Amino acid sequence: MDTLIVAILSFFGFIVAYHTYGRYLARRVFGVSPDNPAPSKELEDGVDYVPTRKHIVFGHHFTSIAGTGPVVGPAIAVFWGWLPALLWVVFGSIFIGAVHDLGSLVVSMRSRGQTLGDAAGRMISKRARILFLLILFFVLMVVIAIFGLVIAVLFSVYPQTVLSVWIAMPAAIALGFWIRKRGGSLVIPSLLGLAVVYGAVYVGAYHLPITFAGLELFPGEGATMGEALRSTVVIWTIVLLAYCFVASILPVWTLLQPRDYINSHQLFVAIILLFGGILVARPELAAPAYNANPPADAPFIIPFLFITIACGAISGFHCLVSSGTSSKQLRNEGDAQFVGYGAMLLEGGLAVLVILACCAGLGMGIYNTEGGQIVPITGADGAALTGAAAFNHYYGGSWGGMQLANQVAAFVEGGANMIASLGIPLEFAIGVVAVMVACFAATTLDTGTRLQRYVVQEISQAVHVPALGNKYVATAVAVVTAGFLAFLPGPSGPGSGGLILWPLFGATNQLLAGLAFLVIAFFLIRHSKPVWFLAAPLVLMIVLPASAMCIQIVNWAQDGNWLLVGVGVAVEILQIWMIIEGIIMWRKAKGVLPEPLPPLPSRAGRAADAAQGT
Repeated sequence: MDTLIVAILSFFGFIVAYHTYGRYLARRVFGVSPDNPAPSKELEDGVDYVPTRKHIVFGHHFTSIAGTGPVVGPAIAVFWGWLPALLWVVFGSIFIGAVHDLGSLVVSMRSRGQTLGDAAGRMISKRARILFLLILFFVLMVVIAIFGLVIAVLFSVYPQTVLSVWIAMPAAIALGFWIRKRGGSLVIPSLLGLAVVYGAVYVGAYHLPITFAGLELFPGEGATMGEALRSTVVIWTIVLLAYCFVASILPVWTLLQPRDYINSHQLFVAIILLFGGILVARPELAAPAYNANPPADAPFIIPFLFITIACGAISGFHCLVSSGTSSKQLRNEGDAQFVGYGAMLLEGGLAVLVILACCAGLGMGIYNTEGGQIVPITGADGAALTGAAAFNHYYGGSWGGMQLANQVAAFVEGGANMIASLGIPLEFAIGVVAVMVACFAATTLDTGTRLQRYVVQEISQAVHVPALGNKYVATAVAVVTAGFLAFLPGPSGPGSGGLILWPLFGATNQLLAGLAFLVIAFFLIRHSKPVWFLAAPLVLMIVLPASAMCIQIVNWAQDGNWLLVGVGVAVEILQIWMIIEGIIMWRKAKGVLPEPLPPLPSRAGRAADAAQGT
């Protein structure tokens, strides 16, 4: 099939869905209205609750939910063929993922910005609140660990990205202070911030790739943690986790909002360039539409396709962003469709482009980029690998032989090939795509750490442990637990467990989406709203991830990965318990409004709590 037709039809479907199904859900089902009070104004504290323009919140929300999820997931899933991946991304985004994100955002805004875990206590039962918060804790622990590893791998494999990612931080802080102090139009300052980032891409690509000379990517099988400190991935992961601690306790307007806003511009530029590359190059699909003969060690396409592609179609992590940060920033409930439903469709569009980059762009050539030099990979005859041979270089072996670095490289190099067809130098094109992925991952990483801090603080309230309510203590818990999981030994020693963690992330993440649908359904039945449209997504996102998790638990037990077995079993037990809670309460909840929210604290009290870190 023509790649241009695939891209055009997919994006046209997303646009139509936004103006039809999305508008119906927002206005007729959830009753979104600008007249409803916004938590950002009711609880404004200048740190977490900050009334913000919808385009800035959209930038934060989109880059936070995207991260590397719509890159890594589809880049792995095309192993089964491009057609199943494409269908799940398009229809999953429209009818499941965007519904989940919009519903989570509205429920949180109607609950004064509570996370969905906290809101579960009012919508379902007090026990459900604790169960949901524990599930959130496990999910976020995996999210922070795996996204830290992804960025560390990107920094190691594409050293030209390092300068751009780090220079984006001071540029974002400058933009944050500009917006806070001066207000006005954001066009000029945001374009200046984007120019700084792309200037750093040029410098990094041609003059200053930052590497650790003499160090290996991974420490090697059987390496101790002391030996692992001579691994570039381990070193970068430690640096990134330290950065997360600082970034996640800063007021959202200083770094989170402006950096995400700049990063969203990166995406728009990348989408335009990728579309232009498809239009000019019209690359042929080098991958099969369906892989009818996968290797013996490959997992079954059902249910594993639906957990491998998470963020590109639906992701439980999104309910955390919707109810954790975005709901605390939207200054008008009328903007919920634009941010909640619209951002998910744009993420689906990104996932479509990832599929085309991996299955068509990759066929235009592949490269070795370690050390900052770009060298084409050749076959036995000395000719550069292209077409099906290039695709099979990354996807033609066993499932167990695939590495996280290779699947990220498949998108970076495939996308760069398409952009280079516009006359842009390949070195710069690789830098643009790789920096976009790294910046998105950094956004998700520190947003995830901030969200984990909220969850730990909410758990402290639920179990009456005041010490955990301090934001510095809660953030330390978030960083340390994720770091412990990130350094779980993989095929090449500590820090190489990316593809081991990815199924755990996928299964727990999608189980969380099913439970989020459960909370949204209770919100609707308590307010006597229709729930028919949630029935199929709810069942699908409980049954498929649960079956995948059970299969993975057996595999992990056979391999002796007892930590993963423990996390998997714990998540399954918590999920089953929460479903039972939902069944018990379903009839009792119909038409019964949730428990009223407590009285609003005074502005002085909110400011004092923010200053004390509670």
